[in-house]
Amino acid sequence: MITVSNLGMQFGGQWLFQHADLQFLPGNCYGVIGANGAGKSTFLKLLCGELDSTTGEIAVTPGQRISVLRQNQNAYDEYTVLDAVIMGNRKLYDVRQEKDAIYEKPDFSDEDGIRAAELEAEFAELGGWEAESDASRLLQGLGVPTENHYDRMADTDPRLKVKVLLAQALFGSPDIVMLDEPTNNLDIESIDFLEDFLLDFPGMVIAVSHDRHFLNTVCTHIVDIDYGKIKMYVGNYDFWYESSQLVQAMIRNKNKRNQEKIEELQLFIQRFAANKAKSKQATARRRLLDKLTVEEMPASTRRYPFVGFQPERELGKDILTVKDVSVTVDGVKLLDKVYFNVGRTDKIAFVGENELAQTALFQILMGELEPDEGSIKWGVSTARSYLPKDNSPYFDGCKTELVDWLRQYSIKKDDVYLRGFLGRMLFSGEDAFKPVEVLSGGEKVRCMLSKMMLSGANVVLLDQPTNHLDMESIQAVNKGLIAFPGVVLLASHDHEMLSSVCNRVIAFQPDGTIIDRYGTFDDYLAWQAEQKGKS
Repeated sequence: MITVSNLGMQFGGQWLFQHADLQFLPGNCYGVIGANGAGKSTFLKLLCGELDSTTGEIAVTPGQRISVLRQNQNAYDEYTVLDAVIMGNRKLYDVRQEKDAIYEKPDFSDEDGIRAAELEAEFAELGGWEAESDASRLLQGLGVPTENHYDRMADTDPRLKVKVLLAQALFGSPDIVMLDEPTNNLDIESIDFLEDFLLDFPGMVIAVSHDRHFLNTVCTHIVDIDYGKIKMYVGNYDFWYESSQLVQAMIRNKNKRNQEKIEELQLFIQRFAANKAKSKQATARRRLLDKLTVEEMPASTRRYPFVGFQPERELGKDILTVKDVSVTVDGVKLLDKVYFNVGRTDKIAFVGENELAQTALFQILMGELEPDEGSIKWGVSTARSYLPKDNSPYFDGCKTELVDWLRQYSIKKDDVYLRGFLGRMLFSGEDAFKPVEVLSGGEKVRCMLSKMMLSGANVVLLDQPTNHLDMESIQAVNKGLIAFPGVVLLASHDHEMLSSVCNRVIAFQPDGTIIDRYGTFDDYLAWQAEQKGKS
């Protein structure tokens, strides 16, 4: 159990949050949410003891082992992949190292034998004999092939390192697991494994995440950091979201009724205050007016941009034909005889572990990469707009202000229109004149979305659009794509977005081929599970 009492954290004279009183219990999974900068990661660091709070205290039940998802991918470069995972239970790893060191001594003494026996007992009690097989199962479940388990971490692909560190955090049956954005950079299959693991996990889980499907699947409680406070709610993310929207609506309606009554009373007082016959009524109404207040709604740190794609023309019958496209990059065959047609009502999810193949296809479709063989043909009625995974070419070396950057993509060039447009994308006031070179990753993605909205395209291509975005921006993109009447080609790890937007799935296979199925993303996952069951 973790008990948080009167917790407060201050940075640079500003309070992130104050007066937090919470209790975290075993067997529950707590999802920590909040806008960027609200203090989610800071709160997690306070809970695991990496930071000291400004006020209050945090008490953890004595003897509880806390495991934390580490972010430094290079911290374990000198170890093998398996050893890095086993180090998730540091006591077990140290016992094994000391035991092995004793057995390797050339002058093995009686004292060494006694100590070795003690270590053997402790090693067995900690589950040491099953450690490598347990670590291997975790790694395989997260998509790290067995042939990589004895590689040095320094030689391991960074995409696999993320999974190794996650396996480390889950290893060895800890009492409490703390995860900061555990689904970042994971493929759909690895996220599914993680969700299943946490659903069966008997201990306590506290996870910061912007993945709505993950929060809905695993969480029993939501911890919301907003208004400078931390509050806990029972239920998953959807329950919290609907409840919070309802409360906000109730406050707005109450304020509206009060405001209307205030205006009515003020008008009466103005009309009859000087009228002797009505003066007593006016005085009574003034007293009533003094008691009426408009409840001040807390200034939420959450800000929702507006994302809406409006095509300038309707699509014709022919949209896109991809015929026998193959491409090899750096000696690796990414696409092999890929063939499919796109219809005017298609919203297609591009999925699969081979993200390089997805990106290569996007680049071929946009004319940025020539296929080795095959062809693509766009219909004459199509107008395309593209959000690449790597948007740096649009910003690197750019010395202009944001409003001027956007002006080059807009038919309307006046500042009033552009600043109004930027305001809807959360670049209000002087933010419109920020130098492009200082924009954050999330701000750059919002700029690219602005560029797409100005294009009037009837086909949108998006390669991992949720990278760098906060949950509010992800929800805005999700709503915009659902409402869009044109064709969508979407590669994403966001389960909620894929399942709510897309009506067709193209899955990229390791050998460069594709599986093409009509239906929702959830339909595809059910079919995939059925195929695995048959095999």
